[in-house]
Amino acid sequence: MRCHNIPFRRLPHPSKLFLAYVEKFSRVAPFYAHPPKLPAVLRVARKLTFPAERRREVAGVLREQNAAFGSGAATQRQLEELEKGAVAVVTGQQVGLFSGPAYAVYKALTAVAVAEELTRAGVRAVPVFWLATEDHDLDEVRATHFFRQGHLVSFELPGASEAPRPVGRIALGAEVEALVRQAEEQLEGPEAARLAEILRACYQPGETYGSAFGKLFARLFEEQGLILLDPLDARLHRIAAPIYRRAVEESVALREKLVERGRALDRAGYAAQVKVTARSTLLFSLAGGPRRAITENGGKFQAGETPVSREELLQTADGGAETLSANALLRPVVQDFLLPTAAYIGGPGEIAYYAQSEVVYEHLLGRMPVILPRADFTLVDAKAGKLLKRYGFSVEDLWKGKQEVRGRMELRAVPSSLAKDFARSGKEVERALERLRRPLGKLDPTLDGALERARKAAKFHLEKLQRKAGRARDTREGVLSAHAEYLDTLLFPQKASAARSLSFLPFLAKWGPEALGELKKLSVSKKLGAHQILFLD
Repeated sequence: MRCHNIPFRRLPHPSKLFLAYVEKFSRVAPFYAHPPKLPAVLRVARKLTFPAERRREVAGVLREQNAAFGSGAATQRQLEELEKGAVAVVTGQQVGLFSGPAYAVYKALTAVAVAEELTRAGVRAVPVFWLATEDHDLDEVRATHFFRQGHLVSFELPGASEAPRPVGRIALGAEVEALVRQAEEQLEGPEAARLAEILRACYQPGETYGSAFGKLFARLFEEQGLILLDPLDARLHRIAAPIYRRAVEESVALREKLVERGRALDRAGYAAQVKVTARSTLLFSLAGGPRRAITENGGKFQAGETPVSREELLQTADGGAETLSANALLRPVVQDFLLPTAAYIGGPGEIAYYAQSEVVYEHLLGRMPVILPRADFTLVDAKAGKLLKRYGFSVEDLWKGKQEVRGRMELRAVPSSLAKDFARSGKEVERALERLRRPLGKLDPTLDGALERARKAAKFHLEKLQRKAGRARDTREGVLSAHAEYLDTLLFPQKASAARSLSFLPFLAKWGPEALGELKKLSVSKKLGAHQILFLD
């Protein structure tokens, strides 16, 4: 395996705020409590105080949850450490079908790696994965994509047949059995049989998106001791009741701070991720049907179009808050009320959310964890590596789009003797035009521009002719399309990053049992400032 690092700014469509966060933190320091560095995590961890009773309560719930998921002895030991006083390195993701996008695995590995770094530095730390089971967007979790021999193989469960509800409570249904069989057929390599067995055990009709994902991650990260947390648990809602109550009681102050933070981000040239209006609160209502945003106007609250009194909301919060749900800006604060979080591992979008959530943290908790970027990988298998070399491509070239990639392939596809003729002809034309430069200049200096345009035109038409020659050869041999499709599907599937579009499971099956250990070594804090391209030779 070879590793090549590139700056995040060379990825397709990088976020302006994220680039400033990882490359020039001083530009965005007013929006975050700490710089994204390990020494900052150590400082936060050493100063962090957390109520012992809340530790015991949360650890007790997590012990039961992880036992139900099938987590092993390593996770139980981590839970003991958490109860005794360890800090948490937290990450999380939506509970996608068959592990969801690859970066869900990368997040978990980063949390494990950073927790181990802190522990080696003398601060006991445990990795925690927050299962985003309260999310209501079923379409984002019911499909996934495998890469198999140059093709994208898609798996999809049916959409919602009833009012939207938390995805963690939606049963997979009978259709999942056929999908599991299809997924098994697509796995190949030394880990294929084990992964197929895991999928059969985890993805059964009676399981929910949340329970199946939790059981899968419990098995994938059994040796790493990853602690899983399902926030749908009513007991966790009851423990977090004080946060929900304050979100109601202090909604005006919180809204004012968020509106001002949005303005500050706008003045600095960054876009707010969540639009906060003069009526916004940080809460949704789950009572009596689909999730509805709770708004406030002149001290009067509404859940969607339904009026609800302040007293009713406060009673709901005090009673366990099971019918209240936090929005994207409050959710991480609820998370870190429940956990002694020293660091959170997030993607570019999440890091942007935290620029707004910082004011909520300061108001409700008086503390905030360090936000670290997750490890970010592009995996290049052996065949793709050979094709890149054959056509003289870098991985970055594939992010420029199919048309440019195909054009360059056609240039390289001409027979070597003809390619030499094209190169020789190009040089001859260049020399011939250059010989005209002096006499033309003496005749009329303004003709130099016309000469330069003629030179560029000649080069363009020669390259165009060479591409046509390559296309003609491919018409007979038919390899360019297959090669272009292979590279595009692996490295820029659906015009998005592979980490966001592809499941990690097929790579794990082919790579073998050492895959997670190798990736964990590359997920330590000093590696998080760049994108890593891995060549799996």
